[in-house]
Amino acid sequence: MSIKVWPATSLNRVFPRSTETLAGGIRLPVARGERASFQVCVRNEGEVEARAAVEITGAEGLGVRIRRVGYVPMSHHSTHMGLDDLDGIGSIPGYVPDPLFPEQEVLMGPYETHAFWVTLTIPPDTRPGLRRVAATIKVGDDVYPVPDVAVDVRPVTLQPAHDFPVTHWFYADQLLLWYKLKAWEEKFWQILPAYMKDLVEHGTNCMYVPVFTPPTDGLKRASQLLRITTPSPGKYAFNFADVRRWVRIAKTCGARYFEWTHLLPQWDKSRAIPVYLDTNNQESLLWPLETKAVSDTYRIFLQQFLPAFKEFLDEEQILQQSFFHVGDEPAKDVIQHYRAAREMIREIAPWYRTMDAMADIDYARQGLTDIPVPTIAVGTTFIDAGFPAWAYFCCWPRGRFVNRLMDSPLSVIRMTGWLFHKLQPKGFLHWGYNCWNHPWTQTTVDPYREGDVNMWPDWPYGDPFVVYPGPDGPVDSIRWEVFAESLQDMALLKTVGIRADDPMLAEVQRYDEFPRTPAWINAARERLLGEA
Repeated sequence: MSIKVWPATSLNRVFPRSTETLAGGIRLPVARGERASFQVCVRNEGEVEARAAVEITGAEGLGVRIRRVGYVPMSHHSTHMGLDDLDGIGSIPGYVPDPLFPEQEVLMGPYETHAFWVTLTIPPDTRPGLRRVAATIKVGDDVYPVPDVAVDVRPVTLQPAHDFPVTHWFYADQLLLWYKLKAWEEKFWQILPAYMKDLVEHGTNCMYVPVFTPPTDGLKRASQLLRITTPSPGKYAFNFADVRRWVRIAKTCGARYFEWTHLLPQWDKSRAIPVYLDTNNQESLLWPLETKAVSDTYRIFLQQFLPAFKEFLDEEQILQQSFFHVGDEPAKDVIQHYRAAREMIREIAPWYRTMDAMADIDYARQGLTDIPVPTIAVGTTFIDAGFPAWAYFCCWPRGRFVNRLMDSPLSVIRMTGWLFHKLQPKGFLHWGYNCWNHPWTQTTVDPYREGDVNMWPDWPYGDPFVVYPGPDGPVDSIRWEVFAESLQDMALLKTVGIRADDPMLAEVQRYDEFPRTPAWINAARERLLGEA
């Protein structure tokens, strides 16, 4: 049987037609307290199927996690991208590596390549020095040794970053739809922690809380944690029991900050959001969908809700760790609606510290938002003007800009944390942790088949989600792993005291002008880690 094996770094995608890229072993310089990844690749060059299993030895004292790299279909490259900005040229359209399944063997067809993703966790008390981690591939009775991976543990100990909030919109409605659950049955609460732990393990320290159903991308499946009753006309009573349970699970999983639902819809800033009496009854709206945001109806509701909300936040001692929204991505032509709602909210709840994704700096200049979250296309403009801006990217911008799409080079994704450290946003927001449905509908798509949720070319493959649904929790993607490693790099820069203006970061200029090669990343990390 003709089998070839080789190691690969975490910055190289391995496609079904990939051939050997490294004849020798690889070296992984790491800090104590870091996670590091590499791949074990196997190719079947025979005429019949072959079942291959991987085994790792020599990693005693380290955390070892092995997952099979799965392939998912990608029918098109992302649009508005140059050849140098894309990975998988010649393999797309086709199958791309993305999900990481908790499996240590694979059934290979003829002339087919597969990979296993190996994650090593280096405990903070690990003795510095070089150690050899060996991998073997077993096919039938034959054993194929993979060239060694040299794990070079350096004396520096990584200090986790605590002053940089990172949030990803985590959609409870997607769990309800995918797992066919009612809100909020006990099985939901059993599945929830696995997703929250996954978010935190990948650098997300701010947990989205759907106190109301998120009013983005149309009318969603109701997923409102807040229980509401109406004892008399115009009077509301609020039960925060499920909100409290969500928050406390998030705290247990390691969340430090909390982000709360927008009070205006994403597109029509003149309207109130949908609020329900019964989360499992989509018809139980408290007011018609066309109700205006500055109507007496919505004002009376907010006059009762916002004080009760603050009391809850104070009880949970998370007011100062919370971020609040008015409305997502307000355009220039809706500023009057946004202003009217913001002034109403400020009058009722002066403590309500707001942040919203936006591109128009006038919202910040006019004091309509406390924390602007500009797209990276204009992000430095806000910072240069003196506003404490976060950063976000999503479907756009593309081209030379950093992003984490299914055809973004992994080395580009890995530069995200370096860019944050250099350009100094105050936090990061992304909308797409687990969006598995076609927008503006309640129709779930199969993310293993539709990486664009049927929205290409407007939404590129990989933008709506970074995890896939598993039987009882998330299935990570390689994009998600590399993004987490990029945040780890940012923490390492802070740990060793590298300033944003340090000469070693001179080539890191803008979100669309930065080093893009694995060689630069490897050399820069060597300098950060110092001598063994």
